[in-house]
Amino acid sequence: MYTASLSELKKELKQLPEEELLAVCLRLARYKKDNKELLHYLLLESGNETFYIEQVKDDITEAFSTINPSSLYLAKKTIRKALRLATKQIRFSGNKQTEVEILLYFSQCLTELDIRWKESKVLVNMLLNQIKKIEKALATLHEDLQYDYQESLDRVRIACA
Repeated sequence: MYTASLSELKKELKQLPEEELLAVCLRLARYKKDNKELLHYLLLESGNETFYIEQVKDDITEAFSTINPSSLYLAKKTIRKALRLATKQIRFSGNKQTEVEILLYFSQCLTELDIRWKESKVLVNMLLNQIKKIEKALATLHEDLQYDYQESLDRVRIACA
């Protein structure tokens, strides 16, 4: 089956009347939870990015609070779940500053855990990958913001070492 390109879809959406466009958006949101969440972000959250970041941080904190410290395997599963949540929210935003803040917060939460995460090669590699992502996003930000976030990133690196 052929799938139309984005430019073709854009042309078709421009030709639709407002009521039909609304019906298409609602139908899209009805069938996929991610579509509904993205639509929610675009319509309700994108205007106040700082509040959105705080909500995502609360969600990450909540996910980390459910970690089972008795088993490293179960802890890894919960940490991966928290990372998937963070990554999805970052994708919705598309803002590099939001990406840096959320990933920094996730990394700080991971380093502050009361489990032996340094013994797990998977968790260490996960943290190192997040540091790389933060550095990449940080390079695109203004110099003043880079300086502010660099201090937090250095603290995470020290905890990782």
